[in-house]
Amino acid sequence: MKQTSGRHFFASGRVQGVFYRKFCRNEAQKLGLTGWAKNLNDGRVEVIVYGDDESLAFYEKKLQSGPILSKVTSLSKKTIPFEVYEGFDIY
Repeated sequence: MKQTSGRHFFASGRVQGVFYRKFCRNEAQKLGLTGWAKNLNDGRVEVIVYGDDESLAFYEKKLQSGPILSKVTSLSKKTIPFEVYEGFDIY
């Protein structure tokens, strides 16, 4: 059985107005991950995501690169407890 957990990310740089949250959702869905992404008033994007550790590690690399129009300058990460969450929401 795969180890499951969660990650709490904050992406900084050019991450708003470049479809970054949609990218977060699409990549999560491809990997079978759940959670949400939202824009923050300070220009960052906050992402909470749940799934198996291997998929989460791959997802982190995707968040670092982002969609083509984005430029991620910083991606902070914290491991959080796993929670059951349905789908992937954009706020």
